[in-house]
Amino acid sequence: MSSVAVLTPESFAEHRSGLKGQEMTGCVPEDEAYIPTYLEAFPPLPEKGAPGEKTGEPVSVWGGKIRPIKASVITQVFHVPLEERRYKDNSQFGEGEEAKVCLDIMQRTGAHIELSLAKDQGLSIMVTGKLDSVMKARKEIVARLQTQASATVAIPKEHHRFVIGKNGEKLQELELKTATKIAIPRPDDPSANIRITGTKEGIEKARHEILLISAEQDKRAVERLSLEKAFHPFIAGAHNRLVQELSQETGARISIPPPSLPKDEIVITGEKEAVALALSRIRAIYDDKKRKTTTISVEVKKSQHKYIIGPKGNTLQEILETTGVSVEMPPLDSGSETIILRGEPDKLGPALTQVYAKAKSVMVVEVTAPAWLHRFIIGKKGQNIGRITQQLPRVHIEFTDGEERISLEGPTAEVEQAQAQIQEIIKDLLVRMDYTEVIIDQRFHRHLIGKNGANINRIKEQYKVSVRIPQDSERSGLVRIEGDPKGVQLARRELIEMVQRMENERTKDLIVEQKLHRTIIGQKGEKIKEVRDKFPEVIINFPDPSQKSDIVQLRGPKNEVEKCGKFLQKIIADLIESSFSLSVPIFKQFHKNIIGKGGANIKKIREETNTKIDLPTENSNSEMIVITGKKSNCEAARERILAIQRELANIKEAEVAIPARLHNSLIGSKGCLVRSVMEDCGGVHIHFPSEGSGSDKVTIRGPVGEVEKAKKQLLQLAEEKQVNNFTAELQAKPEYHKFLIGRGGANIRRVRDKTGARIIFPSPDDTEQELITIVGKEEAVRQAQKELECLVKNLDDVVEDSMVVDARHHRHFVCRRGQVLRELAEEYGGVAVSFPRTGANSQRVTLKGAKDCVEAATKRIQEIIEDLESQVSVEVAIPQRYHRAIMGPKGCRIQLITREHEVQIKFPERDDSQEAPPQENGEVSPEAEFVARKCDIITIAGRAEKCELAKAALLALVPITEDVEVSYELHRYIIGQKGSGIRKMMEEYEVNIWVPQPEKQLDVIKVTGLVANMERAKQGLLDRVKELQAEQADRALRSFKVTVSVDPKFHPKIIGRKGAVISQIRKDHDVSIQFPDKGDEQQDLIVISGYERNVEEASKAIQQLVAEWQEMVSREARLDPRTHARIIGARGKAIRKLMEEFKVDIRFPQPGSDEPDKVAVTGLPEAVDNAIDHLLNLEEEYMLSVTETETLAAYMKPPSRYGGGGGAGVDDSSGGPAKGFVVRDAPWNDPGNKAPDMSSAEDFPTFGTGVAPKQASAWGPKKF
Repeated sequence: MSSVAVLTPESFAEHRSGLKGQEMTGCVPEDEAYIPTYLEAFPPLPEKGAPGEKTGEPVSVWGGKIRPIKASVITQVFHVPLEERRYKDNSQFGEGEEAKVCLDIMQRTGAHIELSLAKDQGLSIMVTGKLDSVMKARKEIVARLQTQASATVAIPKEHHRFVIGKNGEKLQELELKTATKIAIPRPDDPSANIRITGTKEGIEKARHEILLISAEQDKRAVERLSLEKAFHPFIAGAHNRLVQELSQETGARISIPPPSLPKDEIVITGEKEAVALALSRIRAIYDDKKRKTTTISVEVKKSQHKYIIGPKGNTLQEILETTGVSVEMPPLDSGSETIILRGEPDKLGPALTQVYAKAKSVMVVEVTAPAWLHRFIIGKKGQNIGRITQQLPRVHIEFTDGEERISLEGPTAEVEQAQAQIQEIIKDLLVRMDYTEVIIDQRFHRHLIGKNGANINRIKEQYKVSVRIPQDSERSGLVRIEGDPKGVQLARRELIEMVQRMENERTKDLIVEQKLHRTIIGQKGEKIKEVRDKFPEVIINFPDPSQKSDIVQLRGPKNEVEKCGKFLQKIIADLIESSFSLSVPIFKQFHKNIIGKGGANIKKIREETNTKIDLPTENSNSEMIVITGKKSNCEAARERILAIQRELANIKEAEVAIPARLHNSLIGSKGCLVRSVMEDCGGVHIHFPSEGSGSDKVTIRGPVGEVEKAKKQLLQLAEEKQVNNFTAELQAKPEYHKFLIGRGGANIRRVRDKTGARIIFPSPDDTEQELITIVGKEEAVRQAQKELECLVKNLDDVVEDSMVVDARHHRHFVCRRGQVLRELAEEYGGVAVSFPRTGANSQRVTLKGAKDCVEAATKRIQEIIEDLESQVSVEVAIPQRYHRAIMGPKGCRIQLITREHEVQIKFPERDDSQEAPPQENGEVSPEAEFVARKCDIITIAGRAEKCELAKAALLALVPITEDVEVSYELHRYIIGQKGSGIRKMMEEYEVNIWVPQPEKQLDVIKVTGLVANMERAKQGLLDRVKELQAEQADRALRSFKVTVSVDPKFHPKIIGRKGAVISQIRKDHDVSIQFPDKGDEQQDLIVISGYERNVEEASKAIQQLVAEWQEMVSREARLDPRTHARIIGARGKAIRKLMEEFKVDIRFPQPGSDEPDKVAVTGLPEAVDNAIDHLLNLEEEYMLSVTETETLAAYMKPPSRYGGGGGAGVDDSSGGPAKGFVVRDAPWNDPGNKAPDMSSAEDFPTFGTGVAPKQASAWGPKKF
């Protein structure tokens, strides 16, 4: 009988790492390979059973059933009976409220919902989507489409929390599962009743589930046991193993508070028997340890406590496991160093030894080193310290920033080695390295660093030192230099010298126009380079062009900056002086003569006058030559160019004196008038002086004859302009202007008509507010001027007059802060009208101003008084409820009436105490006569005839109400979605439309509004009714239905891939096609609905398709499976092309099929034969390639190299082929069994494919 050792994970790991030196008892000899048993190599899965139950021989090696993988998308179908439907109107099925609700739920949950109407008028609902989405959608559907009932269930108050679950998860799950709403009373509510709302079926399910939860809790028990915390480790055991074993044995859940929590209560939960058993076992452990254990106290340094505790308390657990002694540590935040060991007396000694060993297993050492040396000790990218940590990985080295110490922590021997190495590094660095610190003002730091660190990098490389300049945020001036002692001193000296130079520096800003910057810099910076070379110590900074700044900054030594500034200012002055520019018109034909042969003439003029001369291009129409340079030089160059022109032709220059005020009119819009003169006179040049110069001289240059002609034309034009544009000016006080203009422009219009002159008054923006300009022919202007001067003279003669005005009218003139008086003053040349003070017994009114103004104002006051005396008051009785409508938005309608009819309208105070009976259709209600109340009376004041007109206008604004007959069925369509339809009509026709409540089912709609709008609104409403009736008729026509009987096997083909065929039929014939549901009795009936003609055509199209498919045949072809992939092609591209070409359907067998070479071809007989022939040809072609590949593979990978066979036992021949993986005591070694064939699809099936078992096997029943 052979002995086989049990191979544990620990021993196996030691065996593999080569750490286990000694032989294990009972193992096979070392020189012979160990062959594991079948159960060791393939351990059986644990059988589901009661805890601790031991199973015998496994019935199946693979254990229980393989759990099927759940689909991510599910479908649920449920039925809502007719009596529980919330919406029972079937006339609009698929379009009414149910469809809207389903659409809203689909958008909110992401699930797909389909509704169908059962024969019993119940509602069948199919919901498809992910599980969570389907459950949410189902819950909402039940709540919104099904009538709700409610019920209560009473369970003990303490069981409520189990119904709610953690974070309410259980309650949410229950609500989703049962599609109900469950309301649980609050903890402070004494009620134990839980209310369930939902469908009857859902309520029953929820009630059942809640009662199950409560019943389950009745069987459970909870015990709380208070035991001294010191004994908790003995109950828990090392690594909590004891309490875990106890939980497994008893089946109870035991919760022991962690050591960090100051609680001594142990909680046991579970079945009552299990809890009682666990409670007794825990008490027994506690009593035993209480009796047998004793304690000792030891003092250990606080810094060593963490080594005794170990990572996550593992060391304490190890001591408890090996010695059975509990080590009690003081809290880390306390100052106590006392450690208590609790255990049996004979075990306390070994435990104490372990505690001391753990405490001294790690030592901490501090090495003193200057803080500035730390980064050199660490090395570049941690190289130096990295070498130490690689050699001594268990040593932790810590550098404290700013402190002159380095902490080393780890095993004693390794720490001592690391300490020696670090001290050696420190000693070497102190010999080779030095440092110094320099205080430098922070404002110089960026100059020390230089552009992109140029200065500081140069110093670092030159002197082999490290320079640390603090960041601006540190606000420190301490600069630290570290490195070679000699280099440190040299770098320090250079930095100090740089600072001294910078302290002697000054900065100067020059204001230079930005347009000159590029000229100063020069092409590729040549000119500014010359300046910088001349002043090498001065830094010249130009602003960025995008900043549009004129400031050029100079920085450097004081004297050099001053010299450089003066030099640049001289350059700038020269540039400004030489930037003068003038244009010379030269006839185009003479440009080449001015240029000269090879540019000789123009070059000579440029050099001798030191100017820049630009000529227009040959293809340009311009004749202007532009000269740029100093003013004197430019004028000299111009004279030389003109002299060349005069020599070449008989050119004459003449000057004509034309008043400057006529220049603009002679030039014309965009120069059109003067251009026509130049073109008419042979291309002469006419030059007008610049605007604002005040010069009257106009220069004409050109051939002698043409100059005279142009001169004559200009003078003629000027004379015409002079005659028609004679101007005169008149001074008058601004307050007279309005009187001169007159009411509505009457006065000024009279003067214009009489004289024909144009009179221009100053605008409010003009500076000369007293200047009046008269323009026109001289005679007309003189006459108008005389008329206006006469008027102004009369206005200057101030007179004072008085008139009698009845005291009752005084208030009208002075009310509203004297608005009437202000209007009189503005209209009549500033006349001052004074009324007697209130309370004075006087009727005399004084007027002071120009004579004409006073007379006109007196006449106007008398007109106003006449109006006031002829005023009457008219009362209009209009019910108070219409007053707001009459006023209009912000009173606009009333303002229009008062302005148009010159009346005053006063509305009464509002009285809400009682409402008058309503008016209908503009007539008094027959139930009660309209009795005018005080709050209904509107008062109109003004002239009698105008008051009557205003009254008529007010009455026209009173809204009337009329009934329009509209069928009740159309009301909801008129209202529209969320009232949009009726709102649009009310806004369009400016009326109010009232639709009666649905429950009244009245066939009338009331329209309220103004008489003017009423007819239009009624007509619009009737037009809308006609549209809706037409839509209803169309809907009735579209509801024609036909049922077509089609064999269900053709249904998928009618639908097509992704619904392509059926979608095309629906689109072509504008019909709706409904296929039978899975549960329907008549699976062959297809319902087509739409217009009668379209339905018949769609029916014919479907029947035609079915007829074609019925003619089709299906035949099989045998193709080698190795060629299938190539025939199908990448992503089925090749096979799709074949099917389209031959108009057939080709189906290949599924992987693992009994007949892997059988290919089915379906289509018309002739097409099927052609397709099979083509497939056989392809197979023959591809088989050549397959055979060649397999032959090559046989030579590349011979079977002998890899071994095979699944035999049992040990291979006898040591030199034979490899025997693969061998196990002992395999099931196939039993009599009557054989080894599984790994190439067999039956013994090793592909996932997802089922194969019927041919015979029983030692592997147990096949499971797929």
